[in-house]
Amino acid sequence: MTETSTRPVPAGDLPPPSLSTKKRRFLTKLSVVIAGGMFIDGFILGSTGVVMPAISKDLGLSSVGEGLIAAAALLGIFLGGPIGGYLADRFGRKSMFTIDLALFLVCSVAQFFVTEAWQLVVVRLVMGLAIGADYSIGWPLLAEFAPARLRGRLLAVQEVAWYVGYLISYAAGYALIASTSVSWTVILGLSTVPTVIVLLLRLGTPESPRWLMSKGRTEEATALAEEYLEEEDQRDLLASTTRTAGGFGRLFSPEYRKATIFVSVFWVCNVTPYFAIGAFAPTVLEHLGIKDGLSGALAINGLVVVGSMVSVLLVERVGRRKLGIPPFWISTVALVVVAFFSHTSAALVLVCFLVFSLVNAASTALAGVYPGEVFPTEIRGAGVGFATAVSRVGAAAGTFLLPLSVDSLGTSVTMLLAAAISLIGGIVSHRLAPETKGLTLSQACAPAPSA
Repeated sequence: MTETSTRPVPAGDLPPPSLSTKKRRFLTKLSVVIAGGMFIDGFILGSTGVVMPAISKDLGLSSVGEGLIAAAALLGIFLGGPIGGYLADRFGRKSMFTIDLALFLVCSVAQFFVTEAWQLVVVRLVMGLAIGADYSIGWPLLAEFAPARLRGRLLAVQEVAWYVGYLISYAAGYALIASTSVSWTVILGLSTVPTVIVLLLRLGTPESPRWLMSKGRTEEATALAEEYLEEEDQRDLLASTTRTAGGFGRLFSPEYRKATIFVSVFWVCNVTPYFAIGAFAPTVLEHLGIKDGLSGALAINGLVVVGSMVSVLLVERVGRRKLGIPPFWISTVALVVVAFFSHTSAALVLVCFLVFSLVNAASTALAGVYPGEVFPTEIRGAGVGFATAVSRVGAAAGTFLLPLSVDSLGTSVTMLLAAAISLIGGIVSHRLAPETKGLTLSQACAPAPSA
């Protein structure tokens, strides 16, 4: 029996009755297991700052040692994104989808047993490699299975999962340290629990029909498409017979150069101010006159979850551009106000940070959407991996340069620098951001016309 629908389906609606129960369940499960990887990423990064004082005391760390441990996971993600994307484009999504998380599980368990600083650096580096690879494997896989009317929403959910993981580990770490004498190795090793659950759920995930088609394996692709894709996406798959060259060089070809620049700048200009303010929110807020910096930081991170959920609800209704670009302008204004008026009112500072957190999260959720849409199958993993690597540069810069900037330049100048980054993101996005709402994946990743 064919599965058709005669009524138009507005973008953002739930799957219509014509979507079989099997397909609906598969799409839900796939979204959950990919979101699980994002949750784990946020979880390991959120717990690091909380336990760093205890790690430093037990291992006798210098400031350099602290920096290496804090930077290890980010460096791993920086390297793992491009490597994982290349491997996923060359050898397929299916096998890499479980291998990377199995590697993460081994390292997560190893955290219980580290006794030296260098051991923790190595373990966190490899964990970062696995998580970076998961970005560039999971997002393309979900984009290649999701129907056009739901693709943006399902991809945006991934960022919600990251924020939830970050917030839970941030709050749980503080609670455990404040109320118990539990070791920092236990707090770090808690990531083992969600990792085991997600890894088991990932077993049996099918290969992407679009990747199979890109390799000329038409019969396998067609069979899987009939089993898991809607009819519109099956037709789009069969119409996508033209294959482009793979590899990172293709990202900078005339057809995809603008897409590569856009997703990289969009992502880095969203996460750099966030990591700067989010990682050091208690310190920043106390510098600005708010005595209970921890409570303010938790409020900020909680509002970030709300902002990302708003993006999930609106992305298929208002479109990518209307949701992604205005937050840059609002963030710029909010940070400028903090820079010039922080001495007048602590309440004003907190309100501005809350506004920034809300709108920044709404825009950042699209960092999980655009990279999976604007590149063709042959380089989708590489494109996501490259953008991931660039974003980690921004995350590292925001995390490690902010305290130096506050000490040497002052809080006001530091906030102006953060505002400038948001302004650059808004300008570039206004010029280059495409509108991909409602487009099939082949239409969304169509190459730019040659000059």
